[in-house]
Amino acid sequence: MNITDILLPEAVHAPLRVQSKKRLFQEIAQATADRLPIEAETVISVLMERESLGPTGVGHGVAIPHGRLEGLEQVMGLFFKLETPVDFDSVDRMPVDLVFVLLAPKAAGAEHLKALARVSRLLRDEDTRAKLRSTSDAQAIFHILTADEASKAA
Repeated sequence: MNITDILLPEAVHAPLRVQSKKRLFQEIAQATADRLPIEAETVISVLMERESLGPTGVGHGVAIPHGRLEGLEQVMGLFFKLETPVDFDSVDRMPVDLVFVLLAPKAAGAEHLKALARVSRLLRDEDTRAKLRSTSDAQAIFHILTADEASKAA
C-alpha cells in the first residue's frame, strides 16, 4: 500500500493552530465533513471511541488517530501539522505535532491494518519527521510523505 492510495494533496493541513486534542478532533471532523457526506459529530465520536481504548499518540511527537466509519468506500487519510504541539497522552508522554488520521470503511479489514502499518513505518523514520517539521507548506509536506513512492516510480 502506498501513501498516495490513501492521502490526497488537499488532505494535508499545515500549519494548524489548536490548543487541545479535543479541538484537533473537531478540526479533523470538519475537514472530513467538508470532503465527504459524513457529519462532523460522527467523525468525532468514532475518533473518541477509538481513543478511549488507548491513546493513538505513538511517540516522537506523532499520533495516528483512526477509526471506522459507515459510508466510506475506501481507507482515507488526512495529515495535520500542528503549529504548537498538544498533549495526546502519548506512550512517551511527549506532546504531538504530527498527526496522520486514518478513516476506514466499517467493513474494512486488512486494508485498514495495512494502511496503519504503512503510516506507522513512515512516521517512525527520524529523517522523515525532521523534514516534516522543517516546513509548514502543505504541498511540500505531501511530497515528503510520498517521496519514497516517487523515487520507486522513477
